[in-house]
Amino acid sequence: MMTPPGDGRRSPRSEVLSLVGGPLGSAPSGLVFVTLLSIALPTLSLDAAAQVPPAAPAAQAPLPTPGEVDTDGSRIYVFVGKTGLGHDHGIVGRLVSGRVILDAPQNAGQLVFDMQSFLADTPEARKALGLAGETDASTRKQTTENMLGPDVLDVARHPTATFDIESALRSRRQVNGAKPTVDLVGTFTLHGVTRKVVIPAEVGAAGRVLRLIGSFRIKQTDFGMKPYKKLGGVVGVADELVIHGDIRIAATPVAGRAAELTTPTAQPPAGRLPAEQAVPATSSGGR
Repeated sequence: MMTPPGDGRRSPRSEVLSLVGGPLGSAPSGLVFVTLLSIALPTLSLDAAAQVPPAAPAAQAPLPTPGEVDTDGSRIYVFVGKTGLGHDHGIVGRLVSGRVILDAPQNAGQLVFDMQSFLADTPEARKALGLAGETDASTRKQTTENMLGPDVLDVARHPTATFDIESALRSRRQVNGAKPTVDLVGTFTLHGVTRKVVIPAEVGAAGRVLRLIGSFRIKQTDFGMKPYKKLGGVVGVADELVIHGDIRIAATPVAGRAAELTTPTAQPPAGRLPAEQAVPATSSGGR
């Protein structure tokens, strides 16, 4: 059936020609292709967008609670002296968790030590404790196994140690012009034995992080452990251990005179904690 001329209706072919601007033969083939794509793509894009769910908002890490310990940035170092023909050892370990509330007269927090993480004579530990030389991998492995074994730490039965902090007040031994110092008073539980300790700790600030550096001394025999010896005692380690803490906590408002305590003017030393400079802590009593 033919369409009478002049009836106002247009054929499908004329519709396409009007879209591309004239007869097909008069337009470049590329122009035709691009024009048809420009008509089809908006519809395709809308269809595709309808099928893709919106992206979930990125989750934000929770802010640390007051005094929360940064377990990744904190370290525990232990100096173990020699007896006989033995040699000095440097130990490094980590914390499981912790919280320290500065200037608190009671319930000042807790540190939980991951005893299974402790390693003997790593380069990090020896450098931090000021010990010269390095120890080969085989000797490090054997020393670590002896330390973690049943005669010493016995980590199979005692995988953690704890320091329950009763108070964290400014030290009475504070020296004018020196870094702020707090006395961490509490009970230290190791190898199933608990002793009273006082740990003087210097406080340094870096942005919203506080760094506590302190040391205390214990005897292995006071905690039911046997200092390692072999060859009848010709080679062995000393009974006394010097424990150093380099603890990072969230710098948030704390109890009492927080502004005076947590804003020292100078940064603490960067790393070296020689055993001979350790500040001894009192250790008495038990349960």
